[in-house]
Amino acid sequence: MSFRKEKKIKLTLSDQQILKNFLLSRGMKNLYPARQVNSCYFDTNDLKFFYDSDEGVLPRKKVRIRHYNSENIFTKETKITSEEGRFKKISPFNKDISKFNYSFTLNDLSVGLLYPSLIVSYYREYFLLENLRITFDSLIRYRNLFSHIPWTERDPECVIEIKTDINIDDDFIFNVINMPTSRFSKYCRGLQMTQGIF
Repeated sequence: MSFRKEKKIKLTLSDQQILKNFLLSRGMKNLYPARQVNSCYFDTNDLKFFYDSDEGVLPRKKVRIRHYNSENIFTKETKITSEEGRFKKISPFNKDISKFNYSFTLNDLSVGLLYPSLIVSYYREYFLLENLRITFDSLIRYRNLFSHIPWTERDPECVIEIKTDINIDDDFIFNVINMPTSRFSKYCRGLQMTQGIF
């Protein structure tokens, strides 16, 4: 199990572009080709994962099925956040998430049945600077699957995620990217924007 540290910076699209150009001028390099990320999140009937995340409960987790661009290659990801840090378990998944409806369930050993709750899609760019892995996420869209009428919203903001090994000091990260970080859970924001949960 490999823990990692994750910092997030919330920005408008124009401010994100300004920061990206600044970091490119400082030597930031492309790490992978940009791609469309599509995730279907699962939760309990009473939205335990949502409320745990929104309230910052530790430990907590999120379960999602993910695929990239228009490829029909799916993976199941379980993200765990604990006092020690964050880690992610990934395994192949052989069902097309575009076919999911509320009757489709996953079984979780700790909480029981999970139902598809939200689809999140966004454009992601991958970079590396001073051994920091930096992703720029924009054009974020949410589609609520709990509602009888699927509701889609576009997030007016973007997010930069900085991922490092757990032993990298926060001061080092701040010296490389001198901006305040904030919480930014696409899952929580998506349910709040499409279902009015606050």
